[in-house]
Amino acid sequence: MTGAEAVVRALEALGVEVAFGLPGVHNLALWRALDDSPIRLVGVRHEQAAAYAADGYARASGRLGVALTTTGPGAANTLAAVGEAWASRSAVLVIATDIPTSVRRTGVWRGALHEATDQAGMFGPVVKHVGRVRTGEALAGELVHAAHQAMEAPARPAYLEIPTDLLAASVTGAPASLARWPSPPVLDEASLTAALEQIAAARRPLLWVGGGAAAAGAGEAVALLAERIAAPVITTYAARGLLPPSHPCLVTAPPHVPEVGALWDQADLVLAVGSDLDGMMTQGWAMPAPPRLVAINVDRADAVKSYTPDVMIEADARDAVTALADRVPAREGLESVVRRIESLRGAVRSGLEDSDPEPLAFLDTVAAVLPDDAVLVCDMCIPGYWLGGFHTPSSPRRMLYPLGWGTLGCAFPQALGAALAGPGPAVSISGDGGFLYAPGELATAAQERIPLTAVVVDDGGYGMLRYDQELRGDAHVGVDLLSPDFEALAASFGVGAESVDGLGDAFGGALARHVALDEPSVLVAKAALRPPPNVSPRWYRRAP
Repeated sequence: MTGAEAVVRALEALGVEVAFGLPGVHNLALWRALDDSPIRLVGVRHEQAAAYAADGYARASGRLGVALTTTGPGAANTLAAVGEAWASRSAVLVIATDIPTSVRRTGVWRGALHEATDQAGMFGPVVKHVGRVRTGEALAGELVHAAHQAMEAPARPAYLEIPTDLLAASVTGAPASLARWPSPPVLDEASLTAALEQIAAARRPLLWVGGGAAAAGAGEAVALLAERIAAPVITTYAARGLLPPSHPCLVTAPPHVPEVGALWDQADLVLAVGSDLDGMMTQGWAMPAPPRLVAINVDRADAVKSYTPDVMIEADARDAVTALADRVPAREGLESVVRRIESLRGAVRSGLEDSDPEPLAFLDTVAAVLPDDAVLVCDMCIPGYWLGGFHTPSSPRRMLYPLGWGTLGCAFPQALGAALAGPGPAVSISGDGGFLYAPGELATAAQERIPLTAVVVDDGGYGMLRYDQELRGDAHVGVDLLSPDFEALAASFGVGAESVDGLGDAFGGALARHVALDEPSVLVAKAALRPPPNVSPRWYRRAP
């Protein structure tokens, strides 16, 4: 078989069902091989969108997302999106071609088409693994190894580079090994015992739960432990939906509001589960170190880099939390904690009704309209920030949010992948500025008949940056933008669209209609919202 066929067979053996990419002269053999495969190949209009779509697919499904690019600029075009996948710990595999082996001279640029002196070197800072295929016989094995690296917890992107001549060459050799993913670290009894001692001594424990818990499927274990030790549960952006909205221990607001921040301040023990306690959640690490901290994480370095734990359990989140919940005795006080959380929820809502009634109505509308199996994909925009902070999806992987990398323009192309990851509808939330990063993907959505609703909240520019300038007393420079007629733009691609004023009842009715469609559509809402408390200009804590 050819090298391209070996790639496709390895992807099939890995269970890959969808791949995203853009053809180029160097990777046409791969596209030819995929044409005879059950893998669905979705052709995008820009390589960055291929990586974003693979990221959206991986986050919404929990499976490997695959992006295919050609050499040089095609590969380089993915870098911003791969960085977003890195920051969000998303299992994405980028497969890129390189110039032929007969042309390459290490460290030398000779002027071949699409040549770079070190193409793979561009990816080093934003991937977990860089693989370079040297021979056709090694091709399938290198691909499977890269996929394993991407999927192994903690998941992060991997990059695989294949010289274009190896795709067309005849290859032989043993088939790729599909060994099981490496097992998570074995639970250490001493660490478990130490954690149980900390829990027994605590009077006001708090669970801080992150994306590692969501990736491990630790929701039931977290719920049981919270109930047994009578602890509130704060979830990070990456763990939204880990507990259902109705769970009595769930704190549905972020720690960026004082009422929730007080839970951290008053806790005498914090159990950080699958979280690195990053700057976006801790208001730039302005939250004081808790009196006692127990960290549960598959990556010790990740767990200790921001706050030093008193006990470190290096293990899969579900395994470790299950073990703690099974061994810890149930304590009294759960009813009191539930009453406090109910009061906290009421206080937060009352405060938002006074300070931000329009965003609150928007949040209520989205919660009422979206079905439980919908995937909500947020961009770096004010409506997205509100949803990231205050929307509680019904289950994990139902809300995708840009994390520490924070790439503007990510939501719409990510939604291409999210819409193909499961049975529920996908809804992207973009501002007018961010949506214009990838309007060409309307052609992808139309051609592939991808059922997603692209919501564009048009405030006439970069609303978040406009707010920043106003706080500084600066004039509006570069933030007030000319926008196209979004309805006409969508129609030019054969995509249905409509516009509404505001984010009230008219928006809610339109969103309900669009979500019910089994085809792509665009919904434009002309509205301007004040940023929420979970963005840095409104943080109530400031680092000294």
